[in-house]
Amino acid sequence: MAIGFVLMTTYPGCEHEVLNALSSIALVTNHWMLFGEYDLIARVQAEEEFDLTRCIVEDIRSLPGLKETKTLIGAEL
Repeated sequence: MAIGFVLMTTYPGCEHEVLNALSSIALVTNHWMLFGEYDLIARVQAEEEFDLTRCIVEDIRSLPGLKETKTLIGAEL
């Protein structure tokens, strides 16, 4: 199982647009609006790390209104 968290900064006024778009992405299991340095965070989960990274790069990072992302990938030790 691969799990990642994507921290997002949106363009001003686009927070709700991006939050709603995250709801339509199958591998996004949860998402929250934040106060502070980042505007949103999404939890992404997939069976394989390839699918996780594909979702982040192709589906999330291409959302309109999204300015910047920072991704944290969980590691199994």
